[in-house]
Amino acid sequence: MQETLPIHFAPLQGYTEVFYRNAHAACFGGVDTYYTPFVRIEKGDFRRRDVRGIEPENNHVSHLVPQLIAPTMEKAETILSLFIEKGYEEADINLGCPFPLLAKRHNGSGILPYPEEVEALLSLVRKYPQISFSIKMRLGWENPDECLKLAPIINDLPLRQVTMHPRLGKQQYKGEVDLKGFADFQDACRHPIIYNGDINNLEDIQQIQDRFPSLAGIMIGRGLLANPALALEHRHGRVLGFDEMVQKLQSMHKSIYTAYTEQLEGGDGQLLNKMKTFWEYLLPNAEKKLLKAIHKSTSLNKYNQAVSAFFNQR
Repeated sequence: MQETLPIHFAPLQGYTEVFYRNAHAACFGGVDTYYTPFVRIEKGDFRRRDVRGIEPENNHVSHLVPQLIAPTMEKAETILSLFIEKGYEEADINLGCPFPLLAKRHNGSGILPYPEEVEALLSLVRKYPQISFSIKMRLGWENPDECLKLAPIINDLPLRQVTMHPRLGKQQYKGEVDLKGFADFQDACRHPIIYNGDINNLEDIQQIQDRFPSLAGIMIGRGLLANPALALEHRHGRVLGFDEMVQKLQSMHKSIYTAYTEQLEGGDGQLLNKMKTFWEYLLPNAEKKLLKAIHKSTSLNKYNQAVSAFFNQR
C-alpha cells in the first residue's frame, strides 16, 4: 500500500494567521506541519501581529515552523534571534514570495537571479547549527534555470528539506505549474523535497505522488483554504460527506469568529473584514447565491444572517 505523504499547510499572508491555524487543527486536522506567514522587518522593526502570531502560548497546533523573509543575512539573523528567543528550534527561509513590492527589494523569489546574494543570505544556516532550517522557493524569478544555478549552493547546506513551487516569481499564481522544471530541480537537489502548487483535491495529490514517488511531502495552500478537509481526506483516504463537512466548518468558523471578537478593538467593521477573508477561497463550488450574500454583507448583522443561511442549507 502506498504511504500517506505528510501534508504541510503553506503560509499565506492574511489568511493562515494564528486563529485560523488553531481552528483548522482543532476542527479538521490531517496536517503534519503548519507554517507561520513570513515574519519580516518593516521600518526597522517587527510588525506586532507577526510577533503575536509566533508566540508559543498563542499557538495550539502540534507542529509549527516559523518562516522568515529577508534580503540579507543581517536582517534574517535579527528575525531568527526572535524565533530563538521564543524557543523555536526550526525555521523556514522564504525564497518564493512572488509579490512585486517585496521581490523588487530582493526578498522572496526576487533574490533567486542573484546566486551571490542567495549564498550570503543562506550563510545563516551554517552560523546556527542548533536550528533545523528548511527553505521554500520557486524555480526562479525570470526563468526556471535560476534554481539549477542555485542547486550547488543549496546542496552544500545542512537543510532539513526544500519546498519547491514550480512557477516563476513573475507569474505570481498565474499559468500552469512547470512539472518538467520541478523534475529537473529534483534531479539536481540532494535534499528531501516537498512539492507545492495547484493541489486542490485527492486526485491532484495522487497524480503528483505517482509522478514524483520520492517526495518527502506535499505542501498545500490555497487548496486547503478552499477545502479545509483536504489533508484529513488524504489521511483517511475518503472525501467528507456534506453534513460532516458543514458541521466541522461551522465549528471552525465559530472558533475564528470568537477569537477575533475577543482580540479586535476596531469595532464591527474590523471584525467583518477579518471574517470575510475566511470565505475568500472557501468552497468555490458552493451555492453562488449564498456565498455572494456573505461577500456582499455590509454589516455584522447581515454577515451573520448570510452565514447562518449558508450553514443551514440542505
